[in-house]
Amino acid sequence: MRAIVDTNVLVVANRRNTHADLECQIQCVSAIREISLEGTVVLDGLDLILDEYRRHLNLKGEPGPGDAFFKHIHDNLYFTKRVERVSITVVDDEERAFEELPANTLDRSDRKFLAVAVVSRAPILNATDSDWHDARTLIASVEVVVKQLCPQHATRGNRPLQT
Repeated sequence: MRAIVDTNVLVVANRRNTHADLECQIQCVSAIREISLEGTVVLDGLDLILDEYRRHLNLKGEPGPGDAFFKHIHDNLYFTKRVERVSITVVDDEERAFEELPANTLDRSDRKFLAVAVVSRAPILNATDSDWHDARTLIASVEVVVKQLCPQHATRGNRPLQT
């Protein structure tokens, strides 16, 4: 598996500060375990995603699986079989934020993940952020896939996603 991992997946895996149920937590742990063992995580070359991870996770790798995943990424940052880094370009445009994106209303903190997905063509893993569902028209327009690990939590008001 090759994927971009939204920070909320790692927070849910840690079982801290989340409304996610046990099923969702298990899905998140399973996904990051699969990537750690056999896959590649895709990040930006500007370290914007890593900086966000640093704000929410413990680089010592403890006490949760999300922290361990962050440490795994950090320890393998230059091992291209485990971590792929792609170039994205910041622009001074409030409606875009990145050259790789069209004008949009996506939460500014999520735009880096979308820009990386546009460049890399890797899917974004999401657990509990409803912004990805809300922006599905934008996401489809740039031909990005968002894999909902916890569809029961990925919309406002926790309404299940319609497939």
